[in-house]
Amino acid sequence: MDAKTTTPEDASARVAVTLFPLLILAGAGVAFLTPGTFTGLGLGAWITPLLGIIMFGMGLTLTVPDFKLVVTRPLPILLGVVAQFSIMPLLGALIAWVLQLPAELAAGVILVGSVPGGTASNVVTYLAKGDTALSVAMTSVSTLLAPLLTPLLALWLAGTYMPVDGPAMALSILQIVLVPVALGLVVRLLLPRVVTRLLPVLPWVSVVAITLVVVAVVAGSADRIVEAGAIVLLAVVLHNGLGYAVGYGFAALTRQPERVRRTVAVEVGMQNSGLAAGLAAQHLSPLAALPGAVFSVWHNVSGALLAAYLRRRPLPADDRREPAAVAS
Repeated sequence: MDAKTTTPEDASARVAVTLFPLLILAGAGVAFLTPGTFTGLGLGAWITPLLGIIMFGMGLTLTVPDFKLVVTRPLPILLGVVAQFSIMPLLGALIAWVLQLPAELAAGVILVGSVPGGTASNVVTYLAKGDTALSVAMTSVSTLLAPLLTPLLALWLAGTYMPVDGPAMALSILQIVLVPVALGLVVRLLLPRVVTRLLPVLPWVSVVAITLVVVAVVAGSADRIVEAGAIVLLAVVLHNGLGYAVGYGFAALTRQPERVRRTVAVEVGMQNSGLAAGLAAQHLSPLAALPGAVFSVWHNVSGALLAAYLRRRPLPADDRREPAAVAS
């Protein structure tokens, strides 16, 4: 993807991902100061439908060429997905142990590490001069694997802190993730022209939906945020930053080109934290959802900073163009 061929969808996504942290901060601030306003509205009951809307929007953005990369370039996708579902869950468990987090917060941090990559990673990868098509493929594959791997990881790692109903969580992910994504794919195949017109709006739908999820989580645990806020922020910053660093190092260790290294770093470090917050609120506790809510804000801030830094670093001469397979 070249800056000269930026589509309206790309431009809209870039603006949305830039304003995203500000909108979430504003929403979280209002929810924290006036929690009764939102709990009285029953916003917490809308978390699952909101996540379904986000994932339906993701399905609308996917095309058949996104999945062709699984066949044409399986190795970097395999490496990225393995890194996604190993580095972040283990980092979450390590950070919870080092910081001696309370059980609910520890489980929440681990759950953030156990979910698939976030869709904002695709925009950040583009801005960082990574391999954008590969980023989309990695996000798609990790999302499709989430109904199996996220509950297993949560049961294994978060289950040491508090009870986790793995089958119930798997069913929720199927309902929240797999079904809406599949529906989005079908709608795009059947109504491609209509969906193409809607693409510039989709990033904003996701931004509003995730903001409302964060508002619901903050309003539901406002009374405990003051005592837990600082340690949660520290855990989130460490988790996200180490995810970028270890992801990049893993790709370098496996001798991937610079574009792929940047892509893996972003994919590993940026999580579908809105999903983590929703799952935690539904299956763990309101406090366990707090790390996901904070991560939703922070990883967009750090992602923008990382993209600005990487964009200034020149690519090797033989790695300045996206691979030919991506063009399809």
